[in-house]
Amino acid sequence: MSIKRTITAVGIGLGLVTLSACGSADSSDAGDSKTVTLVSHDSFAYSKSVLNAFEKESGYKVRILKDGDAGQAVNKAVLTKDNPQGDVFFGVDNTLLSRALDNGLFQPYEASGSDRILPEYRVDQDKHRVTPIDSGDICVNYDKKYFADHKLAPPTSFDDLIKPAYKNLLVTENASTSSPGLGFLLGTAAEYGDEGWPDYWKKLKANGVKVVDGWEQAYNDEFSGSAGGKKAKADRPLVVSYASSPPAEVIYADPKPTTAPTGVASGTCFRQVEYAGLLSNAKNTKGGKALIDFLVSKKFQEDMPLNMFVYPVVEGAEVPAEFTQFGPQAKDPETLAPAEIADNRDQWVKSWTSLVLK
Repeated sequence: MSIKRTITAVGIGLGLVTLSACGSADSSDAGDSKTVTLVSHDSFAYSKSVLNAFEKESGYKVRILKDGDAGQAVNKAVLTKDNPQGDVFFGVDNTLLSRALDNGLFQPYEASGSDRILPEYRVDQDKHRVTPIDSGDICVNYDKKYFADHKLAPPTSFDDLIKPAYKNLLVTENASTSSPGLGFLLGTAAEYGDEGWPDYWKKLKANGVKVVDGWEQAYNDEFSGSAGGKKAKADRPLVVSYASSPPAEVIYADPKPTTAPTGVASGTCFRQVEYAGLLSNAKNTKGGKALIDFLVSKKFQEDMPLNMFVYPVVEGAEVPAEFTQFGPQAKDPETLAPAEIADNRDQWVKSWTSLVLK
């Protein structure tokens, strides 16, 4: 989920290398009892001082393998589950969780400190195959300058997006290839129900919604309000992104503005939760358990907001002032139970693809 995340940064893409390591990155370390390997999507980020402290306290070297976007990373982890690339997987979210669980990706482990995880984020409580790590909101973002210049109020709800005033203004991501695109589809399903969301998307299509493959293209190439939105073709002042995109625009700007150049349509948000789990055939289960304990520790939880632009899920973890000022969590986001997502996701995506892309 993470805001591909630092606005390619400004680039959530985080502009990070696909493979980084603390300790050795050599694959021969994978079975070393003193090395624990975390497999994740490209948006995993951290402060070196925080991870170094864990290594010193635990005695483990942490090897981090980044493996594409969230969907790609989950699919590869499933395909390699019998001989996994690492010990812990981080980054499967509630939109894809059932795929991981149904394929036996994780083994049970109840993390030390999991009693501090807020109840609304807990799942799989009978087996403890995954541990909630962070949360965030997929929402429509808007370009403040565009709406001020055009003396037009920005949209605040899903219903607004199909009004004539917003024709040809929205760009979103492909629900079959992009995590935020899928989250936006699920948000409309939560809002309008199984029978109502297709009719909504027919209206959205008629109102000129543009669909691109992924977040990078939507936000940095098409959205007029982003740091990359100065390009000639960036003419869409509405984009499906994250509630945490506005603070990233402030934090990574030079000079920093006093207010965010982008805003969030608060009535369009879908709550996304990311989990970590001990891989079923992990070579270093003891180290993997210690690493999961670290991911729910207050030290790591408080380190996440300005690195991955997500919110902590444990009680008492604080977030920086600029993060809450420019990117507060949605007060009433759309949500769907993991079981409902599992039962409907593939068919919804298939129907969406036929309806919107053909």
